Amino acid sequence: MRTPRVHQLQARAEGQQLAAHRRAARLSLRRRDLLVVAGLAAAAWAAHRLERIVLMLILAMFFAYVIAPLVQGAEQPLRLRGRSRRLPRWAAISVVYMLLAGAAVAATVVLWPTAAQQIDDAVASGPAYAESFRVWERGWTRSYERLRIPIELRRGINESALGAGDAAVVYGRGLIVSALGALSEIPFLILVPVLAFFLLKDGAAIRRAALTTLPHRIQLRGHRLLEALNVTLAAYVRAQLIACAIVGVLCGIGFALLGTPYATLLGALAAVLEFVPLVGPLILAAVATAIAAFHDPMLALWTAGFLTVLRVVQDYVIYPRLIGRDIHLHPLAVMLAVLAGAELGGIAGIFIAVPVVALLSVVARHCLEWRAPVAVEP
Repeated sequence: MRTPRVHQLQARAEGQQLAAHRRAARLSLRRRDLLVVAGLAAAAWAAHRLERIVLMLILAMFFAYVIAPLVQGAEQPLRLRGRSRRLPRWAAISVVYMLLAGAAVAATVVLWPTAAQQIDDAVASGPAYAESFRVWERGWTRSYERLRIPIELRRGINESALGAGDAAVVYGRGLIVSALGALSEIPFLILVPVLAFFLLKDGAAIRRAALTTLPHRIQLRGHRLLEALNVTLAAYVRAQLIACAIVGVLCGIGFALLGTPYATLLGALAAVLEFVPLVGPLILAAVATAIAAFHDPMLALWTAGFLTVLRVVQDYVIYPRLIGRDIHLHPLAVMLAVLAGAELGGIAGIFIAVPVVALLSVVARHCLEWRAPVAVEP
């Protein structure tokens, strides 16, 4: 029979063992946090030093996510002569590439004549637009006199208008310079489909190899994190691409029905700008409304109304159904991400800001789950 003294010593030993276990668990968490921070810092430094390569890899991943469903469809077994035959992965990817190339050539042949004609018309209409602006300016000046607006207020309005015009000119020049810079990168971007081919072909093997570099005890967590990142990025890329196509087609048809000039060009511009969250639709609305206003003020109102209705339907009906429940970002987070992307990476930063923030939110959520208190049996 044990004495009370023995019980006290045993309880004290168990308490010391439990405290040591908890200290070891806390130390393990701290070491893991330091490793995570060091890894993120190293990744950020490498991404900054290898900016072009990282951007090319991101574009290749986007392209791979876009065509992955087509590749999966091409891999489905076919019944030939009573036998079930299935294309190898590389052959399915090659078939999809050939189909996409054919579709691009067909679209160019069909749409280019109309687009080229509208480009020529836009260039030829430049002097007419300038004259319309001068007429509008003279009418605005006469309205000053008719309404007897004070000189100080007139000066303030004129300065604001000139400042807005100068800002628009500077922004337009910046877009042109960026577009020309993007054209100079075309030889570099040719590698994007090549990288996408290997990502599609060997993506599963690459993930398995990456997981084997982790300690065995956290491989399951790493697998879950990679799966969550894969689902999030795939949902964003595919939903965004479908949304761009829908908005481009609807804008092209809507502008044509309204009689807005350059409907085909504006539809293509709408599809491209839809990929830029928040800022892109605003630029489209400003450009389309300004073009319509030079022809007919009432047409400008109809154009603005059409774009407003389209934006409401797109943001609250179409896009939520496309994006599903895989991405959870508040509109304020989207806006801040776009602004930060513009400051850090220019136009490329604007395009990749939202998916990067979405992926970081997934990583943060999993890290918080891993930081849950360690359950220790008494």
